[in-house]
Amino acid sequence: MKAIRKALTRLSGRFRARKQPVISIDDPGLRVVVSAFDEAEAASSALGRSAQWRADEPAVLRHHLVVPEHEVATAQELLAPDGWTLRTGGEVAEQGEHFDAEGPGTVVALRVQVLDALHCSQESSRMAGLAQRLGGRALGWDALQPAPPEAG
Repeated sequence: MKAIRKALTRLSGRFRARKQPVISIDDPGLRVVVSAFDEAEAASSALGRSAQWRADEPAVLRHHLVVPEHEVATAQELLAPDGWTLRTGGEVAEQGEHFDAEGPGTVVALRVQVLDALHCSQESSRMAGLAQRLGGRALGWDALQPAPPEAG
């Protein structure tokens, strides 16, 4: 009887997981719903002040980092096993911070996940530590979600 109950629990978990909206880091319909570029602000505060963030839906979490260009491959190797994609450039560079080709540049680490304050804080600490070890710095993070479905 316990084996049947366990099997049903696993199956129902898989069915529930499929009902989650599927998004990709490249989804063109994504928009920023929360951002945190002040290292003194708690993730819970950043998430709490967002009227657009939907806690029960997946989001693309983006960490904006500055790392020396010769360390980008190392950063990718360290982040890839946990599902992070690393891309060069990013919005921070477009907003006025410019870096020369010989110096550090901006990279963005992206991953789809359901956001909560604990995991945002843990990942922020991890990214700050990684950037520092590679001779750079963490600038902050933001999260993107698709626009909510229109009520009709």
